[in-house]
Amino acid sequence: MRLLVLVSVLLGSLYALDVRLTSTQIANGKSALLLLSPKDGKEYTKVKIASQSFPLLVHPEDEKSFFTLLPMSYYEKPSHKKLQLFYEKDGLQHSQEIALDVVQGEYKKEVLEVESSKVTLSDADKKRTAKEYAEAMKIYKTITPKSYIKEAFKAPLDSFITSEFGKARVYNGLLKGYHSGTDFRAEVGVPIIASNDGVVVLAQERFYAGGSIVIDHGYGIYTTYYHLSKFLVQKGDVVKKSQVIALSGKSGRVTGPHLHFGVRVFGVQVDPLQFITLINQNLFKGIQ
Repeated sequence: MRLLVLVSVLLGSLYALDVRLTSTQIANGKSALLLLSPKDGKEYTKVKIASQSFPLLVHPEDEKSFFTLLPMSYYEKPSHKKLQLFYEKDGLQHSQEIALDVVQGEYKKEVLEVESSKVTLSDADKKRTAKEYAEAMKIYKTITPKSYIKEAFKAPLDSFITSEFGKARVYNGLLKGYHSGTDFRAEVGVPIIASNDGVVVLAQERFYAGGSIVIDHGYGIYTTYYHLSKFLVQKGDVVKKSQVIALSGKSGRVTGPHLHFGVRVFGVQVDPLQFITLINQNLFKGIQ
């Protein structure tokens, strides 16, 4: 359910009617969205939580308005935070604060059995996975200073969800982790579509994720598609929303064929379906 909070109510102030926050509570692994529609000569310059800054992004349907995303890591602990907004007015610097609480998400647990070589790694595989991780993080931490997004996001596959984001996982009774995306049921060879417009920044076989495609949508937003059996695009390709980019498979560390779909925002792994709902409901008047 979308919850729009007027910051003026939170602050007991009458001058901040140009600010909306989708929620003052964010569960770990989820995202919130801040909308800014400057009025009365204001010019917003910066958004921060403690020492971390969040970029101001141009609204896709209103170039005079701005937004920023507030992704919370799965490993973020429950805490009280302050969201600081900085703006200029009449040649003077001003700031205002919004109370923001990080709460513990309600995530389930699952036990999986996979190939032992995908849990207990050889030295060569350790080097490979470390290299692949570094390459991926370099991509995710890059914020392309423009957006390719012109309309609402779409799920990459219309299928039954077999595993939700955030599930605590135990592999072969040994390795512990969490599910960093959403799994869709798909036999080998099912067409997979791009969730939105963007540029392919990775298309390769990887140790854990198998056949992997990553799409840069601009503004630090990336979607990921894993365990693929065939690529229909390559690195550098410009893709459109709903374009078929690959076929599903069972490559990498899997228990069977499926599609793993993920979202990264400013380098942070977040719940992809919650992200899609958040973006679609708050940035687009006509959800497509």
